Amino acid sequence: MDWHTVSIAFGLTLFAGLSTGIGSALAFFTKRTNTKLLSISLGFSAGVMIYVSFVEIFAKAKTSLVREAEHG
Repeated sequence: MDWHTVSIAFGLTLFAGLSTGIGSALAFFTKRTNTKLLSISLGFSAGVMIYVSFVEIFAKAKTSLVREAEHG
């Protein structure tokens, strides 16, 4: 097991967890809702999720198509 890879994965996981906690604390302690910031952040997060989904789908589709063309 490569410890450098494990430390990078742990660091990214820690960053994601801390950002979730910090974001929820900010939402908890604010007095009013900023709808413009909320709509921008929701649009950004939806775009990231769509991008990740398509990247996974395209990688699997490419593998499947190459395998199908080889055995064809």
